[in-house]
Amino acid sequence: MTTTCPSGQHEHHDVYAAQCPCRSLLDLLANKWAALAIGALEDGPRRFGELQRRLQGVSPKVLTQTLRRLEDHGLLDRTVYPAVPLHVEYALTPLGRSAAVPLNALRSWVEENADQAFRPEPVTS
Repeated sequence: MTTTCPSGQHEHHDVYAAQCPCRSLLDLLANKWAALAIGALEDGPRRFGELQRRLQGVSPKVLTQTLRRLEDHGLLDRTVYPAVPLHVEYALTPLGRSAAVPLNALRSWVEENADQAFRPEPVTS
């Protein structure tokens, strides 16, 4: 069971509990576009167009939604530089950099094991 502290923070989180607020963070990090965006930002800040080119196949709408959710959860910062045209950069926060560590390990594991995971099933007669 999740207990609420007087400050509004939770003393104990349980991702298996249906009402635990940590579920929304797990949901976000389990999203492929969020995980890939975090990975694309590991080497430093990037502009929207750079992120879209790096994350092949993501639509501008989905990328915008993903970046907003990451920002709302405190995983990235969006910095607007007053220039013409407007210059906007996205960068990981310290919390985002800490999330990048296990996500990097997961991406590496996927790349190393994809061939085994997609092996066709043996034909039995």
